[in-house]
Amino acid sequence: MARRYDSRTTIFSPEGRLYQVEYAMEAISHAGTCVGILTKEGVVLGAEKRVTSKLLEITASPEKMYKIDSHIAAAVAGITSDANILINYARLTAQRYLFSYQNPTPIEYLVRSLCDLKQGYTQIGGLRPFGVSFLYAGWDSLYGFQLYHSDPSGNYGGYKATAIGAGHQPAQGILKSDYKEDISLEDAKKLALKVLSKTMDSTTLTNEKLEFCTLTLNNRGKVEFHMLGSAELDKLISETDLKKEDD
Repeated sequence: MARRYDSRTTIFSPEGRLYQVEYAMEAISHAGTCVGILTKEGVVLGAEKRVTSKLLEITASPEKMYKIDSHIAAAVAGITSDANILINYARLTAQRYLFSYQNPTPIEYLVRSLCDLKQGYTQIGGLRPFGVSFLYAGWDSLYGFQLYHSDPSGNYGGYKATAIGAGHQPAQGILKSDYKEDISLEDAKKLALKVLSKTMDSTTLTNEKLEFCTLTLNNRGKVEFHMLGSAELDKLISETDLKKEDD
């Protein structure tokens, strides 16, 4: 029982728990699922886009995917307004690094800077933790393609494949069984779609309920961020042939 120990982010319970941070993580478990898969060719990010009302006008701008810099993208699960604040902070951090050193921001440097800010909000009275988790996809000349995950506590880690959001537990199980070290970018897209199809509430997959992006290197060796359009998503759904797999 939390009793009075959940009234402040700075109060530890007798068991050594910070309830407000745990509540922030609980908020993420009610958000749409996001999946990230790392390959040698690039990184795939996929997310469930929940349509709250049929009367809501569908916007062209992505809801779950953000481009932080030319070589970094992120997928979010949780409170979108909190995510917007942190995305703006991440973009400023990336541009300040570029201005200071004339080099693109290292991926882990950016992730750590963002996590330092998030951790500060768990340690100061009068503030609440950010109710959002991130999947970061990026590339740098030192380590190549990378995939990171961070949570409201300020913890982060590098992954080959991971998931956040409401269906993260079954998603992790599918990724553990189906992910391979030599997976191609196209197969990673299909695996991400398979994971989302198993974790989404909806029985049918349509392009309106999905957001996919890829981070790859083009022929000139430059990082390319690409959001999959409606036609590409429809083609991916038909190629994956999920009905056949379910049977």
